[in-house]
Amino acid sequence: MTLLSKYYVPGLAIEDHSIDVPLDWTGHEPGQGFDGETLKLFYRVVTAPEHVHDDLPLLVFLQGGPGGAGPRLTSLQSEIWVKDAVKRFRIVLPDQRGTGRSTPVDSHTMARFADPHDQAAYLKRFLAGSIVRDFEHLRLTEFHGRKWVSLGQSYGGFLTLAYLSLYPQGLLASFTTGGIPYVAADADAVYSHTFPRMIEKNRQFYERYPQDVERVAAIADILTASDVHLPNGDPLSIHRLQLLGSDFGMKPSFERLHWLLDTAFVDGDGSASRSSYLTDGFLMGVLTSTQTYNKPLYWTLQEFIYANGECEPIRWAAQRERDKHPEFDPSHRPLLFTGEASFPWMFEEGGALIPFRNAMDILMEDGHWDKIYDLDQLARNEVPLQAAVYYDDMYVDSTLQLKTLKNLGNSHAWVTNEYEHDGVHSGHVFQRLFEEALNRGDLEALF
Repeated sequence: MTLLSKYYVPGLAIEDHSIDVPLDWTGHEPGQGFDGETLKLFYRVVTAPEHVHDDLPLLVFLQGGPGGAGPRLTSLQSEIWVKDAVKRFRIVLPDQRGTGRSTPVDSHTMARFADPHDQAAYLKRFLAGSIVRDFEHLRLTEFHGRKWVSLGQSYGGFLTLAYLSLYPQGLLASFTTGGIPYVAADADAVYSHTFPRMIEKNRQFYERYPQDVERVAAIADILTASDVHLPNGDPLSIHRLQLLGSDFGMKPSFERLHWLLDTAFVDGDGSASRSSYLTDGFLMGVLTSTQTYNKPLYWTLQEFIYANGECEPIRWAAQRERDKHPEFDPSHRPLLFTGEASFPWMFEEGGALIPFRNAMDILMEDGHWDKIYDLDQLARNEVPLQAAVYYDDMYVDSTLQLKTLKNLGNSHAWVTNEYEHDGVHSGHVFQRLFEEALNRGDLEALF
């Protein structure tokens, strides 16, 4: 174990660590030696100061994404689930490979490859099969093979089912929040469910803030009539404007967008005006809300998380589904915002994603992927899993989540409309799941 540093943030003791993992796990097994090209796997261990020397159970956090780094905590209060969990657990916060400090992938990485086929082959090594093997290797080598409890948020739930498929022996219990994939579905089936939810979120937004119908229409008219660029030089197209709905499944996203639109226009008192310029502050706000510099893998790998083994090429499933809904056309009024979806134009207009464009063309035609879900293993699963399923979840459809859980052994669902997709960060969701598991006896080996 390579200890890099030890320090405190208010209310938390933190250790930084790093180990080597193989770029390609083919022919290697977690816990054993390996050769070939390696990556750094960075992780933090977080403990309450009063428990630094105590022998506490381990809780590994499986971050959302894809392409999501572990949370950077500012205090005990910054994440509600951490405040609840640190009372009983020593928390392990890995940066998934390619993110944070785990050999990050960005434009500089893509520039190392002269051939886009090599870029594509490299990017395929940053999905769930590799991530789960990294974490199992971490458990076996740095935590002496001690079983741990997992908490998976969003894409972390996808990783949870991959972990339960590949290495269930490493887990004592699992919790997921808004992240049970429909393992029997492809990307087309997923987006056929999520696009209607996007439409409903738009209806709710405009119902709450009807004055924004005119404001958004005026902005779209300005973009049609003028060549507008964001502060980094990216063109501001209507498609890019529509990406402002990407976090409609979070709270308080409606308010964030409403107040951004409030500052859009230069003239007079800032009322909607089709002859007005857009303010520098508004353009910076759009850039901040839609930028991809700090998470290029999020958009690059977005559709490939639904590829499981041999399958049909994905070929831009979200764009294909969007084309079936004229409500999302840039000329439609009210203009609708899109949710969590990756589109081909993003790799032509977005400065941070253009370096990935050629590789994306290759990956979208690829039908050969790692097998990450074992349906038979999941059906006979014995590791207790407690899932928070958000009924109105815009990103991971609740109906599809429940279909998967119905066929997942030893699983239990708490269905709620009290929270949005990010409920674990702002509410006592983990505490609720923990107490249910404790009362059921699922954590008897620990407490």
